[in-house]
Amino acid sequence: MLDSAKVRGWRSGENPARWRGHLDHVLPKRAKLTRGHHAAMPFDEVPGFVAKVREIETLGALALEFTILTASRTSEVLKAEWKEFDLDRAVWTIPAAWMKAGREHRVPLSACAVAILRKLAEVRLSDFVVPGMKANQPVSGMVMTMLLRRMQLTDITVHGLRSAFRDWTAECTEFPNEVCEAALAHVINNKAQAA
Repeated sequence: MLDSAKVRGWRSGENPARWRGHLDHVLPKRAKLTRGHHAAMPFDEVPGFVAKVREIETLGALALEFTILTASRTSEVLKAEWKEFDLDRAVWTIPAAWMKAGREHRVPLSACAVAILRKLAEVRLSDFVVPGMKANQPVSGMVMTMLLRRMQLTDITVHGLRSAFRDWTAECTEFPNEVCEAALAHVINNKAQAA
């Protein structure tokens, strides 16, 4: 607004609120925006929840179960294309462009995850594993959230199911912290641990 006022001759001088070359020299760097913690389901409730999801025969339900089984982010699943999967070797290679950390991520697929993919392959409509309504577009990012709402689960989020996975790995498995974090494609900030 201040720049617009200057152009119109309503004010003079530099914009006192300009970040680049001005406030960036006196204020701390801006932090990345975050939505905070995502509401999670206790991990011991996830098997019963998955059983209920399996009773729903929609693409959204298949996408949600696949998301849970792979502990992936919603966007990674919704943007997934068939070329990323090697079903014979049961591996999903997510391209760096889709990953939050900006590097390729390989996900080993369980037999249940492969079965879901084979089911989705039977109704393949495009390059996207979970096709949208428009030709060659992925399904809406709201498909899984809306499924939770229809199930009257307003106290959890799809992303929070990743937290349930992490809680389970910490409390019920012997896997090292670094392996659990790698399964979630988290970047380990400690340089020595990352090495």
